Amino acid sequence: MKWDDVTLIVLASCGLVTLLLAQINDVLDKVPQTIRAWRRIQQELRDGTEPESHGTPPEAGDQPMVG
Repeated sequence: MKWDDVTLIVLASCGLVTLLLAQINDVLDKVPQTIRAWRRIQQELRDGTEPESHGTPPEAGDQPMVG
């Protein structure tokens, strides 16, 4: 084995470790968002309410007149 081969293996290993750590970091950054979303879904299912972000509430002019 030549020194060139050893150098390439070391560089490739360092690059692989860097990519792996970056992916782990991305996953760990999204864990709190996922937990909040899961709790929101559970709360909405428990309460039987619709999420507020799916649309704006109807305005007074949009509701039909009764009577």
